[in-house]
Amino acid sequence: MIRTSLSRRSMLAALASLSATPLAAQSLGRPDVVIGWTPWSDAEVVTKLVARVLHDMMDRDVELTLADIEAQFRTLSRGEIDVMLMSWEPGLHAAYLRRYGDTLVDLGPLYEGTIGLAVPEWVPADLISSIEDLRRPEVQEALGGRIVGIDPGAGLMATTRDAIQQYGLTNYTLEEGTGPKMVREIALAQRRDAPVVVTAWRPHMKFALYGMRYLDDPKGLYSGASTIHARANTGFPERAPDIADMIGRIALEITDIEEIMVNAREQGIDKAVQSWIDANTAKVADWQR
Repeated sequence: MIRTSLSRRSMLAALASLSATPLAAQSLGRPDVVIGWTPWSDAEVVTKLVARVLHDMMDRDVELTLADIEAQFRTLSRGEIDVMLMSWEPGLHAAYLRRYGDTLVDLGPLYEGTIGLAVPEWVPADLISSIEDLRRPEVQEALGGRIVGIDPGAGLMATTRDAIQQYGLTNYTLEEGTGPKMVREIALAQRRDAPVVVTAWRPHMKFALYGMRYLDDPKGLYSGASTIHARANTGFPERAPDIADMIGRIALEITDIEEIMVNAREQGIDKAVQSWIDANTAKVADWQR
């Protein structure tokens, strides 16, 4: 069985945008593995892909628990969840690793990722090509003084708050929201043929759908490529070595994840995940060897 549950600190926006149904795990007994995830599109793809492999191919009982990123690290450190698949390292989640790292074990890297501020393809490069361009009065006016963000606890938002200070963008408002809300803002800007700047990361389907490009970052505040790791509570690998070993063998490309994201728009996430598994049987079998 794959169960879905919401932590006490799950965001109201996630309830509106995701079809997770609360289910009290206590009434059913603890499953073989409780995997925490956050409503970021790459995290949803990877978490549901791993859950499908564990359930369908390894006959394991899986529960998925949705909460914000700080809650994932905190509950993982307490053993309330067993695994999370979205630790962006070394820089983005460094603060959480400093706080909780002694109670966590690294199961290994899963895929590479990048972050930054980005604009869609219809925004002229001669208008905005660098974060420094956002200081220009005509650019600020065109953008309405807005930078569209995601959930406030995300490391990307902390980096963007720092960027606002260091680049002298204090006249801008960093809007909090969710990943899906950010995509809706890009789609709305496309209909208006208007510029928009968003907090962005790859893998994400918006790069394929809207031709997003990162803005140059002369101060180097947004790090280069990050590695997204699987982290577990320290006691979990001994309790479930087969699951920990399988997760440790996973290796995905950005294109794998973005393919599932794009297909999910037509098929739904579950069918898109299954389609990818069916087309990559050798790779998935290697994870289970």
